[in-house]
Amino acid sequence: MQQENVPHRRSRRARRWRGGLAAAATAAAVLFASTSGAQAGGRLTADTEALSGFQDGVVPVEGGTLHYVKGGSGPVLVLLHGWPETWREWRKVMPELAKTHTVVAFDLPGLGASSVPSGGFDTAHTAARIHQGVAALGYGKVKILAHDLGVSVAYAYAHDFAGDVSRMAVLESPLNGFGLENAYGVSWHLLFNQTAKPVPENLINDAAHTRTYLTWLFSSARHPDRIDQDGAVRAYSDPEHRSAGFEYYRAFPADAEYNKAASATKLTIPVLAMGSQYVFGAGVAQSFQAVATDVRTAIAPDTGHWIPEENPAYLQQCANLFFGPPPATPPTGDLASCAP
Repeated sequence: MQQENVPHRRSRRARRWRGGLAAAATAAAVLFASTSGAQAGGRLTADTEALSGFQDGVVPVEGGTLHYVKGGSGPVLVLLHGWPETWREWRKVMPELAKTHTVVAFDLPGLGASSVPSGGFDTAHTAARIHQGVAALGYGKVKILAHDLGVSVAYAYAHDFAGDVSRMAVLESPLNGFGLENAYGVSWHLLFNQTAKPVPENLINDAAHTRTYLTWLFSSARHPDRIDQDGAVRAYSDPEHRSAGFEYYRAFPADAEYNKAASATKLTIPVLAMGSQYVFGAGVAQSFQAVATDVRTAIAPDTGHWIPEENPAYLQQCANLFFGPPPATPPTGDLASCAP
């Protein structure tokens, strides 16, 4: 696989991470040299073969490699998943989005088929790694669609690489420091996952415990049967990737400090902030109003927290409106706030 050099960026954070990319590129070259072409170009072939026109692969970043699934053509739309999921949470909406965009769904560092870095699980470092992955694929300016844990990563990406994001949509998560902490008492997993190592690792320590934990978590959905629970259990049954998921939560205090400092320079790009009817509702937009000047509120109907899987039809329609050209006829009803 041919890799491109990461271009020079004005961001000080991007420059700081460039040195690690060279080492990662060398490691990736070894990885691809030791695997067959089918494996190198399709690490999750069984998962992508049902998505016509999509392919997957890995790109080098500081600390290891990022796995991605890519398809379509046109402007680049980056998809960032949440916990406890992988790129697969977008599988129901990717074909529709790919009709008008080059869709790139990443596995966050340490999750899914991405390698586990030795550290740097706060969202600012994660955003830098995703930015490196985008550059390694040869892309510059992008749009971003993010859910849950990916929302904070999307915010850091849009802030630290402001010239490289034209607009973004964020689903079902306020930001740490601006509202997410108020939800810690709603579900005990938010504090449990933050508990110092190795407590969560020792309590959720095999595939059976992972299934019990995640089945309980998904039971709070409006439509649990629409969620690929088996896929999530498989992804987080590996001890290293499961622990990496906990590390993202342990970084929440650092994320809150970053978000508060970053809010001094507000985002000016359009931000579609979508909450679900049965969980965060308008709370996502209320949070982003503290860090951005152009925030549109959307509330996804008949869905719980996992909007991409529970109500993909609404998300597809809303995303097509927000990321596409202005429609000839303004949308009405639940889609009214999705217009660009």
